[in-house]
Amino acid sequence: MKFAIITHTPHYKKGTALYAYGPYIREMNIWGTYVDDIRIVAPLSKNETSSIHSPYVSDSVNISAIPAISFISFSEAVKALWNLSVIKWKIFNEMRKADHIHLRCPGTIGLIGCCMQVFFPKKPKTAKYAGNWDPNAKQPLSYRLQKWILSNTLLTKNMQVLVYGNWPDQTHNIKPFFTATYPKSKIEISSAKDFSSPYRFLFVGSLVPGKQPLYVLQLICGLLQRGIECRLDIYGEGSERARIEEYIQQHNVSEAVTLHGNQTSEVVEKAYKKSHFLILPSRSEGWPKVVAEAMFWGTIPIVTKVSCVPWMLDAGKRGMLLSGVLETDMVQLSNALENPGGLAQQSEQAQEWSHHYTIDYFEAEIKKLLA
Repeated sequence: MKFAIITHTPHYKKGTALYAYGPYIREMNIWGTYVDDIRIVAPLSKNETSSIHSPYVSDSVNISAIPAISFISFSEAVKALWNLSVIKWKIFNEMRKADHIHLRCPGTIGLIGCCMQVFFPKKPKTAKYAGNWDPNAKQPLSYRLQKWILSNTLLTKNMQVLVYGNWPDQTHNIKPFFTATYPKSKIEISSAKDFSSPYRFLFVGSLVPGKQPLYVLQLICGLLQRGIECRLDIYGEGSERARIEEYIQQHNVSEAVTLHGNQTSEVVEKAYKKSHFLILPSRSEGWPKVVAEAMFWGTIPIVTKVSCVPWMLDAGKRGMLLSGVLETDMVQLSNALENPGGLAQQSEQAQEWSHHYTIDYFEAEIKKLLA
């Protein structure tokens, strides 16, 4: 089977191997187990790979490189329009040769792919919509347009659209889905976590405004000011790092907060195991993988009410849902810390739920999609 992947994810050449963002690669390597030939249409970066990148494992992977495009400024928009004909042709050509078309959405390249797939109504297709599928969410026009095309069964035929969460009033081609990190073999019967001070908090993700890492720091500083012993470990890099470092110095919390930068999945796994809480006050998510990963190890997630997160946490039974109002969230968190028995119960329920979504289950579902 010739499997065509249309994605905006930057790819990297390292020797003869092709690399991309680790979590994306781990998923695509599972898809690749059940196909003969992987054909990728994606931007090819000239930058060096880092610890967050991984290679495809298939011996038959080829990339049709396209320019990375965006419309965030006038000059970027002009450049994108200039490159549009080349991108459309390369996507069309790979779709024409493919036995199965796979779109990665949302994204600018995903939007072009959504439009081009209309010309191949008889070919089997899948689309992974990794963003927020909530019909009521406020989103950019390009995201809403992709959701409309994918849901329109007159334009989009013979396609299964994989979305996070189970939303009402969806067309028959919309399939609630999930993602996974750990195999069934990693499910451990371990001793319950001791929810006593000093409390260990964790942030895992890009240090960008949308993930609100500064809000995490504000919560931790508030706990410290209340005399609650705690520490915060931050894993990730991004544009907010300088502001975070400045905030740490201004509030004299360098002994309680550690910036680890980007680390391998093995290092982050160890951090989950020794932490009590994961804080992710993100403004937008699809299926926040770090939340499911933390829950797998009994680490209680403290997250905002976006996308399918309230469903993942069973409306707060498996974690804490943030309001986004600092004082309100501080009171909620402080009260929770006074009930270690309740925290232990949340941790157990979080772990039990996450253990259902293993790589084994994920692979079985992908095999069905390609059958």
